[in-house]
Amino acid sequence: MKITAIACVVFLLCPLAAFAAGTDTPATRAARERMVAEQIQARGITSPAVLGAMRSVPRHFFVPEDLASSAYADHPLPIGEGQTISQPYIVALMTEVLNLKKGDRVLEIGTGSGYQAAILSAVGVDVRTIEIKPKLYETSYNTLIINGYNNVVCRLDDGYFGWLEASPFDAVMVTAAVDHIPPPLIAQLKDGGRLVLPLGSPFGYQNLVLVTKRGEEVVLRNIIGVLFVPLTGRAMDKR
Repeated sequence: MKITAIACVVFLLCPLAAFAAGTDTPATRAARERMVAEQIQARGITSPAVLGAMRSVPRHFFVPEDLASSAYADHPLPIGEGQTISQPYIVALMTEVLNLKKGDRVLEIGTGSGYQAAILSAVGVDVRTIEIKPKLYETSYNTLIINGYNNVVCRLDDGYFGWLEASPFDAVMVTAAVDHIPPPLIAQLKDGGRLVLPLGSPFGYQNLVLVTKRGEEVVLRNIIGVLFVPLTGRAMDKR
């Protein structure tokens, strides 16, 4: 595989009654509007579909209850298991750079809280999402289902290997840091498909990189410097 650089399902069975649907109030809707205007549009996100999704998805549904008052703040938040929900701007940016169309099939590696999957769902794509940590899988799966994100299919597995039986994908999003591009994810992309990931040291800063598959080649474009938690499982075993 030639690389050209350009500068620039396993379901846990648990009672859904244990997970309450969230409440979206005028105050939380107003907080979302401010988030979109001040954090996202102000930094150059212009896609109507992405802006609409960021306005529509209640972010406070996807954070721990004791952090709900900080759900719309301009920074990531811990969600347990050593993981975080990304800063709202980064969620919007990663979604926009994939240049998605309604009906595209998208694979997300690292469900985490489920928020990014909900944003992808609201954009109108067919979402497959994989989480390696059982507690996060259970929580995110139930949060997504009980709040009506029915075009998201969740799986408990090591996302490094992708989701072969659901491939090929129009786009792949990796939401944790890795120091190389996982070959199975490239293999499961359609020709012309896009992959976005934080590429670099899992224990330092990374570059958010957009990878485009063109036949046997992949073209890389650097987007912005980022700091993500490591992609666990096989990705760490290969270090």
